[in-house]
Amino acid sequence: MRQGYAAVLCVMAVLGLEAAAPGECELSRLLQDKLRYEMRLQYMKHCQEASPPFQKHYFPIDYTVQVQYEEVLRPSNITRLRNGTVSEVALRYLWFHISSQAVLRIREVLPEKHPSWRYTQELARLFDALGEEFSQYQQSDVEEVVAELVKLVHSGGAQSRRKPVRPKALLDNCLKVMRMLYGAPCRWEST
Repeated sequence: MRQGYAAVLCVMAVLGLEAAAPGECELSRLLQDKLRYEMRLQYMKHCQEASPPFQKHYFPIDYTVQVQYEEVLRPSNITRLRNGTVSEVALRYLWFHISSQAVLRIREVLPEKHPSWRYTQELARLFDALGEEFSQYQQSDVEEVVAELVKLVHSGGAQSRRKPVRPKALLDNCLKVMRMLYGAPCRWEST
């Protein structure tokens, strides 16, 4: 292990933070770049200024995607789970599963010729790579509440409540929670 990284781990252990793997940090930094406000706005919002032939390529005004209630992960959810003593590793595991599912939900409604298709494809690739980092974890390795949420999100259970959410709001939440979970352990600059 590199000496500098070992020192960071020691400091984080003293502060009570659980370190993110270097691969997680790099991939989350790449995701942060892809989820910049300008890009989320460009690819996930509607375009009122576009002339009629081009308007069909953007999301209609007030367009929403139907998602399970559990597929909306906000900073307040993370705070509540932290207060319930859920580990940082488990929270990052939960964020990964919910956020990658959100990207898939958005991609399900996009035709391949949609201007946002490539953007969401790039996001999906980054989440796939991040999935490799999380492949060592099993649901039995994380707190029961997190394991149950992940199981519910992936089961797509009919008993689960659904809610309409704007595509941009899903990615906004993804970025906010990612910053909460990776900002300190990965030593990100304030953005």
